[in-house]
Amino acid sequence: MNLKIVDSPVPVETHRRNPGFPLDLDWVERIRMNRSALERRAATLPGRRTVKKDWQAAWLLRAITLIDLTTLNSDDTPGRVERLCAKARHPVRQDILKGLGAEKLRIVPGAVCVYHSFVGTAVAALEGSGIPVAAVSTAFPHGLAPLETKLGEIEASVADGAREIDIVIERQMVLNGDWQGLYDQIRAFRKACGDAHIKTILGTGELATLNNVAKASLVCMLAGADFIKTSTGKEKVNANLPTSLAMIRMIRWFAEETGIEIGYKPAGGIATAKVALDYMALMKEELGTNWLQPHLFRFGASSLLTDIERQLEHNLTGHYAADYRMPMV
Repeated sequence: MNLKIVDSPVPVETHRRNPGFPLDLDWVERIRMNRSALERRAATLPGRRTVKKDWQAAWLLRAITLIDLTTLNSDDTPGRVERLCAKARHPVRQDILKGLGAEKLRIVPGAVCVYHSFVGTAVAALEGSGIPVAAVSTAFPHGLAPLETKLGEIEASVADGAREIDIVIERQMVLNGDWQGLYDQIRAFRKACGDAHIKTILGTGELATLNNVAKASLVCMLAGADFIKTSTGKEKVNANLPTSLAMIRMIRWFAEETGIEIGYKPAGGIATAKVALDYMALMKEELGTNWLQPHLFRFGASSLLTDIERQLEHNLTGHYAADYRMPMV
């Protein structure tokens, strides 16, 4: 299989935002996921799909544009967020880009993702860069707060300049099969987001079965989600390939039935360039090259960029740099 990435085969301007659809409980109940088949399929991917040398460098440069560069720590400060935004403006050293012949390309992450408290700081630090700010909201990471509180947090983040909102669902709704409740809540979140895009975090490691993951994915998409996302990064089990495959196939099914393309965001534990390439290959095989664009695919990551930059320098020089040469914050 040719893994070459071509430049923006479908312009972002032609992408239709998900308007939302009525809840179809018959469709939800028809969903069945074969865990063993998904695990076998996912297990074969890393060994079958690899890219080397210049091809790898091209894929890694694309990977940078797909990162939601993230800091979601309890000890975050305005200074740390400002340093992260400075890194977002210049994610790769200029000498590396020049050596790769990529100095004229726009290589910046898809977004910078922060807590609501730091949205204003990030917006100011990124002014003029064109890089959007994403805010985690709705009582991240547990999602257990009154609905009015969660809606107020979304509205406050949008008012502060966030253009993307990563919300968390209440996992108990999925575990109890309360699909109407989940649908109604996501619809309310979608309305509160206004023009800001909404990414729904499922917390897949806490949903017990891949059937639950797939059903929750569909309900969120029917409710108007622009992206479905695996994890907060705070669960014991975060993104993995079998779970991703289940969610990606729901995205494909949804697109076939509605004509609407939904984005996918794996998050948590994606820290190396090799793992990122595995996810990109999976997206290309299952959904096509069109999905390898920032408006349809993101990595939720904090340390991934460091390893990608090290790999790009190795591609150029044949040597691996120490991490301190590519500091994040």
